[in-house]
Amino acid sequence: MEKLISHESFEAPKNAAPKKANGKLQWYFAGGFLMFWGLLFFAIVIPLFYRLPTAMTMEDANKNVFIAERAYRNLYTLSNIGTKVTGSTENEIEAVNFIMKEVTQIQKDCLKDYFDLEIDLSQVSGGFPYKTVLNTYQGAQNIAVKLAPKNSTSETYLLVNSHFDSKPATPSASDAGFMIVTMLEVLRVIATTMQAIEHPIVFLFNGLEEGSMQASHGFITHHRWAPYCKAVINLDAIGSGGRNVLFQSGPNHPWLAACYKKYIKHPFATSMGEEVFQMGIIPSDSDFRQFNIYGKIPGLDMGQCINGFVYHTKHDTIDVIPRESLQNTGDNALSLVRGLANATELHNTEAHKTGRAVYYDFLGLYFFYYSEATGKCLNYVVAGAALILILISIWRMAEASQVTICHVIRWFILVMVIQIISFVLGLALPIVVAYGMDSFGLSLTYYSTPMLIVGLYVCPSLIGLSLPITIYYSLQRNDKISTSYHLQLALHSQAVILALLATSVTALGFRSSYIFVIPLLFYVISLALNLMTILHDLGFAWAAFLKLSQIIPFLYSSYLVYIFIVVMTPMGGRSGSASNRDLFIAVLAAVGTVLSFGFLVPLINTFRRPSFMIFALLATTALSLYMASSTQLGFPYRPKTSGQRVAYLVIVRNKFYDYDGTLSKDESGYLFNFQDRREETPFVGTDVNLTGMVGIKSNCERYMMCGMPLYDYRYVQNRLQSKWLPRSEPVETPDSSNLELLSKTIVNSTTCRFEFNLTGPSHMSIFIQPYEDVIISNWSFERTYLENPPEAPLSYHIYFTYGIDDSPLNFFVECSKPDGDFKVPLFQLGVSWHYIGHEGDTESKKLKSSFPSYSIVSEWPVLYQRYIY
Repeated sequence: MEKLISHESFEAPKNAAPKKANGKLQWYFAGGFLMFWGLLFFAIVIPLFYRLPTAMTMEDANKNVFIAERAYRNLYTLSNIGTKVTGSTENEIEAVNFIMKEVTQIQKDCLKDYFDLEIDLSQVSGGFPYKTVLNTYQGAQNIAVKLAPKNSTSETYLLVNSHFDSKPATPSASDAGFMIVTMLEVLRVIATTMQAIEHPIVFLFNGLEEGSMQASHGFITHHRWAPYCKAVINLDAIGSGGRNVLFQSGPNHPWLAACYKKYIKHPFATSMGEEVFQMGIIPSDSDFRQFNIYGKIPGLDMGQCINGFVYHTKHDTIDVIPRESLQNTGDNALSLVRGLANATELHNTEAHKTGRAVYYDFLGLYFFYYSEATGKCLNYVVAGAALILILISIWRMAEASQVTICHVIRWFILVMVIQIISFVLGLALPIVVAYGMDSFGLSLTYYSTPMLIVGLYVCPSLIGLSLPITIYYSLQRNDKISTSYHLQLALHSQAVILALLATSVTALGFRSSYIFVIPLLFYVISLALNLMTILHDLGFAWAAFLKLSQIIPFLYSSYLVYIFIVVMTPMGGRSGSASNRDLFIAVLAAVGTVLSFGFLVPLINTFRRPSFMIFALLATTALSLYMASSTQLGFPYRPKTSGQRVAYLVIVRNKFYDYDGTLSKDESGYLFNFQDRREETPFVGTDVNLTGMVGIKSNCERYMMCGMPLYDYRYVQNRLQSKWLPRSEPVETPDSSNLELLSKTIVNSTTCRFEFNLTGPSHMSIFIQPYEDVIISNWSFERTYLENPPEAPLSYHIYFTYGIDDSPLNFFVECSKPDGDFKVPLFQLGVSWHYIGHEGDTESKKLKSSFPSYSIVSEWPVLYQRYIY
């Protein structure tokens, strides 16, 4: 078979002269060839990805730099306050007091000859639609600190924002205590350094983000400083430790990316991440959207992204945060704040609204930025150059082989078809594996053992890339065109595919097309160098330039995909059971493999017996499948480091009152909203007793909002996968709660007005669903949501949160009915009272204690009552 592969005609050109094995290396060098690229990844990409600067100590305080040690001390104090849920004493009193103490001290230490520092503690109330919910809030606290040049009259401010509240049951050291102390230290350094700033800076410490970004909405729509804020730096987290990534910029203000390039100390950014984030693939959001939507303020959105396993869990503690990570973020924040506070563009940001930016860093060493228009030109030029050089190469092959160009083109078309098949298989085989694993209930096997991704998805992708072209070379019998030329045709085919992808994706308006252009550009460079020398026609000598040229594309492509895998792997544990996140990881691994190895894998045919490499990849895949399915390595969860998120509403008591006031239904139980694909299956064989648990999908067809106290939009989105575990013993809720009908008034012949008074805990939901012949024509809430209701069968959902102000909520609802008959049922109204932070009774505590050590339980008591009016 090897003789057939290397057989050449004696009439072939010089490079096709018959030699033993056509100058191919021994088969065992192929393994070393692939290992080289693997070692390159682990020796360069991984160390640079996790590289952090040396943390500054108090001994460096006189250098006027960010001091990680001081920030770390503040973080220790803030995180030790504990869970800071909006409405709790920890959030509304203790956290506020801590921040006020720090900013007051900074005010005292401020260089008063250079700066004016003003502190404003305010409460905000309001509402806005978000996803399927209308967010309504009152008494949310904001601490705004304005640092301005002495006697400044400037009306252009820079806004810097983060939040100090937390999700239930987490000390929130990273999300976002980390950013709060970073802001404090940045404020301290600027205020105490004799370095002028041109524009005032507003540091906003907001106390209600986790509900759905309410406090930032309140600031940007109500605060007296908000109209003067012209750009924002938003700091948040979806992980803990490591570097902070820029994942949103602008929009349509490329000068911000230019400022990032100019001032950033430790670049880490990708506009591809921005596009992925804005597609909704990442199950998170940030205050950045509020400033963009309601304040029309452009800016930079940055956050922690590594170790997302601890995000929103009890394990988000200061222990998992290295001081070097604080130094990295602090260096970046301080430099960017100073830079933007002196940016001339801030005077008139609208004049610089000139389109989107393409941006990305290379291994954290250098930051690339250019406008979208420049990116389009670059993409088209590189694609065009690739096609032109390929045509020149084909002409050279025809001349050297003494055949017509048409003859070479015919073979090129055949090779092109083979390469397209390889490309498709390289993308498809990992997806097939992901589907197969999921169908056998083996999702997330890589969750705690990321190295399994190599065997499960990378190796199948390499098999797909290499198998068709290897079979082709073992069967082809062309004696007029040499094997080395055939191999070049395969690489040309890969270039054509990338050129077509780059131009198509660019034409569709995606800035992420640069991921195809980078490997294509360096292939064009190597092809140009080969064409300018005799290497193009000298056997496999052209491979030297090719291999060298692909080092940078390999490093970047593998680095980029590694970023996404690190960020998105933990998200598989909190994306809901309806989402098969294995597909995302499989696609990422496949895309990364195709981009990193697309020009390299065909080169295994420069070695003897390339089929050995394919068998080795098959063996690795088989071994990985075995380990994932039959050993503990494939079990997704580990205590403390990568636990299973178990979210349920404990001691749910549902009471249904009919139109005449009689209680028609009274049930108690536990409502489970499973956060990942495996749902309850990991508890089989453990002490957790889930006997009797049923899905609530059938309830969703009979009752408003499934007849359950769906907590927020995530519960609503995942309602069809939620499950109910009934319990026989009813339990009273911790505090007194009440919905009181204050009045029912006939407004006119077709309209009736109901007024209500609602009291209860800091987190409540109101559900309203009119009957068929009734329209909710007016209410006391935001009208935008009323006029654009969620799609059927969802009802109106008003999610109400209060902070420091716990006064009752008074609201009205007006119903319109054409026949004016208001003595019949008009609408259903459900209220759920969520007692976050309260413990359950003995029975519920027993259930909680039965969960395995790898379970991260999030639960609280709820009362739900449905009325008909």
